[in-house]
Amino acid sequence: MNAAPLKAKLWDNVVPLRGGIHGPQLAGWTPGPAVRTGLGCRLYSDQMIQVDDGISLAADVYTPKAAGRYPAILAFSAYGKELQSSGAPTGTNETGSPPVFTDRGYAHIIVTRRGMGRSQGESHTFFNDVDVQDHARIIAWIAQQPWCDGNVVLFGTSYYGMTQPQVAIKQPAALKGFFAIEMCTDYFRHISMFGGGPQTDFFALWMGANFTPFQIKLHVPPMMRALLSNILNTPLKRWWWPQVKKRMSGIMKGFQKKMPAKPVRELFAAMALDGKTRATSPLSAGPSGELDKITLPFVVVQNPGHFNLHQFGAYDLFENAGTPADRKWLIIGPASYELPCYHWQSEALAFYDHILFGTDNGYREQQSVRYWTEGADEYRSAANFPIPGSKLVRFYLASSGADNVIHRLTDSASEAGSNRWAAVPLGAIVTPGFDEVANQLVSFETTITQDVEFSGPVTASLSFSSNEIDSQVVARLGRVDGNGAYHLLSLGTIRPACRTIDIGRSTQTEIAINIDQPEPLIPGKAVTLKFSLTPQPVRLGSGEKLRLDIGSRTDLLRSDQSHDHAQFDMQVPPYYSRNTIHYGPESYIEVRRVA
Repeated sequence: MNAAPLKAKLWDNVVPLRGGIHGPQLAGWTPGPAVRTGLGCRLYSDQMIQVDDGISLAADVYTPKAAGRYPAILAFSAYGKELQSSGAPTGTNETGSPPVFTDRGYAHIIVTRRGMGRSQGESHTFFNDVDVQDHARIIAWIAQQPWCDGNVVLFGTSYYGMTQPQVAIKQPAALKGFFAIEMCTDYFRHISMFGGGPQTDFFALWMGANFTPFQIKLHVPPMMRALLSNILNTPLKRWWWPQVKKRMSGIMKGFQKKMPAKPVRELFAAMALDGKTRATSPLSAGPSGELDKITLPFVVVQNPGHFNLHQFGAYDLFENAGTPADRKWLIIGPASYELPCYHWQSEALAFYDHILFGTDNGYREQQSVRYWTEGADEYRSAANFPIPGSKLVRFYLASSGADNVIHRLTDSASEAGSNRWAAVPLGAIVTPGFDEVANQLVSFETTITQDVEFSGPVTASLSFSSNEIDSQVVARLGRVDGNGAYHLLSLGTIRPACRTIDIGRSTQTEIAINIDQPEPLIPGKAVTLKFSLTPQPVRLGSGEKLRLDIGSRTDLLRSDQSHDHAQFDMQVPPYYSRNTIHYGPESYIEVRRVA
């Protein structure tokens, strides 16, 4: 690939862009002085980058105003690039704010994959090998440009985060590090068949919001983007964003009613109807299993506010990447839902200044793991995850009598007995007052007698039976504070007919379940279900309660965007049934206590 001069269009910089910084920015520290600052921003829109014979991809290139050679931050995904700098609260505005990066002496490049927007070529299945090759070619192209010093790093959230390990495995020469936020590594178990069921609620939203014919061809003139940035990236966001967030569930339902382009609808059908096994899944397998090929320094950020989206990939990457232990960092932030995704830019810039310039800004001294602790409302740090020296603690489930009362979490597994709940399919028909005669949840509590911290993986083990051949089990762990307010901590789910543990794909944080060969339940016969809940570090004070709720429907246990959670409904359970927990040594919740 040859160097090519950037050409700004007349309207690219008529209105200066206003940068935005929202949401969590730093994981419990303040960096030292920046290498550069105050360099401004200049846009070169719709630059065409050749990646194959007759195929070029459209990119917006943002550079500091002053001529020079700068390191480059690349963001690559399947989304359009038209609103990325505008400050608009869209779900795909996940590249960071260009003026924030250029002001600190970095070029910022946002690229759209084949077949999207003004990029040429045909669109293929998401996360495919052609995209990875194009990503690597763009990295090489950037490094050769006269405005780049030859160093390229990556940044982005969700799709923009998930593409980073994919290309890092290929070890492009110019790639020096990456900063991935809220990502997945195994696209089959983390995205399409999370918990054993197709994620139709999320996919219908995602496709309707981003891949309609209108969205695919959307073009917003740079001057309009700049005008929007000067309206949306202001302190007024403190007023309007909470109002939008309260209505986000309704907004998302509206997107689900929009019709995606036909190839995207075909993909939805393939995932929902046919992609029930790894062999039949239309999505790429993802980088899990090859992460040892990554040797670059990186930071990966996990948001505990997610459930059946962006879960467990950060822990897989941190545990299994081949990067030396002192060159990789895991941040577990607070539960947060912010749009646009302008979070963690300050942390990323400090990381880039450290790895590219060797600046003594304090990053070298940051421990490998920093984690926000619910209840303490501050960051802790550790050398690894799970936290070294933490001890496993089991709370066994025990009955308090009738199914619909609050049951107990105890230190002992000596009690026998059972309790039941009703599994009712999502959207199913029941009589008025049904919940009075058939509880859909069973709940357990223990009161904390002295201050304690739990930080690490969370595992549920249940001796379970049903009067059907399959069902769904959803478990939620929460904290009840001294005022009686409930705080959601962790969620997990399993399809009982898919209960075989996939040892080869499991990590220290996630029990991977093999769903390729379901084993139907024998009605009334107990089996052991063992599955992971999402980690959430927590401090529980004396007098507070740890609460476990178990049911079969995600809509009865999840939270929503207005409470900083992105958690989607699953089309489960498949049948009306009576489900039973049998007490004893196989029914417990397991956490890690930090000394």
